Amino acid sequence: MIEVRRATSDADWQACKAIRFAVFVDEQQVPSALELDALDAGARHWLAMDGERPVGTARAVTLPDGWKVGRVAVLGELRGQGVGNALMRVIASEARLAGARKLMLESQVHAMPFYAKLGYVPEGDEFLEAGIPHRKMVLALD
Repeated sequence: MIEVRRATSDADWQACKAIRFAVFVDEQQVPSALELDALDAGARHWLAMDGERPVGTARAVTLPDGWKVGRVAVLGELRGQGVGNALMRVIASEARLAGARKLMLESQVHAMPFYAKLGYVPEGDEFLEAGIPHRKMVLALD
């Protein structure tokens, strides 16, 4: 059973970083210097747990009318088993409770069908980030 909770301790943060590095740096070859950024310090972070094992993470930063979700990462062997879905549903629920009107993210193009199933709608043109094609997607919360 997957449990999603806010990452609040240093141990949680270390687990989030380890998952992000495994997915983005090791698997997708994103330069490690790009993975951590100044937004991490002020962002909300979540950790998906499979029992005692950290298996997924995501973060959100506050925008004037909503939250920008990013760094959504699930360990490869658990993809397709509901971890990402659980993360995104918890984030949407917390955003609604906080009064956010929308969630925005920059999806890797190959992941767009996943976000579309959750109600996200593409906006704008495709662009490159860290050499990977992305597209902005938005979910209205009201």
